Amino acid sequence: QQGFCMMCIMEAHVNKVLLLTDSASAIQPWTVVRVLTRIGEHFRHGTQEDAHEFLRYTVDAMQRACLSGSSNLDISSQATTIVHQIFGGFLRSRVTCLSCKAVSDSYEAFLDVPLDIKAAPSVTAALEDFVKPEQLDGDNCFKCSKCDKMVAASKRFTIHRVPRVLTVCLKRFEDFTGGKISKVVDYPEYLDLQPYTSQAAGEPLLYALYAVLVHSGDSCRAGHYFCYTKASNGLWYKMDDTSVDGCGIDTVLRQQAYLLFYVR
Repeated sequence: QQGFCMMCIMEAHVNKVLLLTDSASAIQPWTVVRVLTRIGEHFRHGTQEDAHEFLRYTVDAMQRACLSGSSNLDISSQATTIVHQIFGGFLRSRVTCLSCKAVSDSYEAFLDVPLDIKAAPSVTAALEDFVKPEQLDGDNCFKCSKCDKMVAASKRFTIHRVPRVLTVCLKRFEDFTGGKISKVVDYPEYLDLQPYTSQAAGEPLLYALYAVLVHSGDSCRAGHYFCYTKASNGLWYKMDDTSVDGCGIDTVLRQQAYLLFYVR
């Protein structure tokens, strides 16, 4: 978009934070607020918005800035930007014909991993469900190129290339009703992503939790967001609007998390 660079806006915001001399004051992110409608046309200052949606639009706007308007690049070229090098990974979808055992692979870039938590008591259980094979049969059969007909098949997603920073969204909001799933979902301070990759056997791929975003409220239409962040000194802080208070990891791990951020 002409005259709009999300990377430049984020750079200005971060510089303002780093150059802050009064450590007791909070930063008002006016550089971001002023361009809300450029980030997403439907965003309005003062209205209720979804944090995951805002994150997605913001990261996508940063990606567009890195591509400098070159939207016709192939997926491999688009994945070379600094945004994808930090937040991006690839999913592999593998379909196996149950008749001839032929395998068909396809790949999809991702910037976060949304997890269904309706039946999952923890993030690790939700990840296990995420990579669990799905049966394709009946009206949902697969056209096998080797058998040259519609056949029953097995489909499985795995993380094929892991990101440096893993963003996990716990799907707490119902698609149609807007109701919220308020159940407790356990999440670890350290997460091994290796069992959920295409090469499930190998050395652990350990990620450390460094931020948790929490939604307080009963539905997606109202509520309040606050977060817990691990600072460069290794200590955890609760950040709630202008209030910043220290806390322990036990408090961090007991939250009704909506977004989780892990770093390798």
